[in-house]
Amino acid sequence: MGLYFRRNEDGTTTGRNEESGFTVTLADEEEVKRRLHEDAGWEYTPPPPPVPPGHHRFFLVDDAFGTGGFGDERYAGLRARPPAGCVPVDRGRFALECERPGKSLLDAVTGTVAEIRREHGLVMNSLGIEKPQEWLGADKNGYAGETVAHLLLTAAHRASLLGYGRKDLVRLLDAAGVE
Repeated sequence: MGLYFRRNEDGTTTGRNEESGFTVTLADEEEVKRRLHEDAGWEYTPPPPPVPPGHHRFFLVDDAFGTGGFGDERYAGLRARPPAGCVPVDRGRFALECERPGKSLLDAVTGTVAEIRREHGLVMNSLGIEKPQEWLGADKNGYAGETVAHLLLTAAHRASLLGYGRKDLVRLLDAAGVE
């Protein structure tokens, strides 16, 4: 079974449940999603309210290979004293759901990762993006920005596992023309 959504040129959204054939087109995208979930017999959870201006919402995950789950002792201090604006959550592994200030999403993620490393000695190396190759949008503070932050954190972690250092990564970014 699949639920499919399409944004139309006129600003409406069309949703279709392939199994039942139920189709709905409305101006309110969330209402389209709610109705399709209802038709499929699935629970619908509306998105959280928007964050205040200058704040960004994201997940931070420790995706290191071979790490323990949410209850792993390494995360005890972080579970007890997470950074302000972050809440520990169990996503099959330890994660933080954060709503933090920053000039951009990348700035908010960077500050949070640095605080966790400084205060707890842990490196959160992912935003938990499952399929980063599925690039969506152009909003540097939305999903596209989350994907960039995820890829950078993952690349930094994996590079260190292979013995690459900061200078190696910066040299690559410079060679790629990143300003």
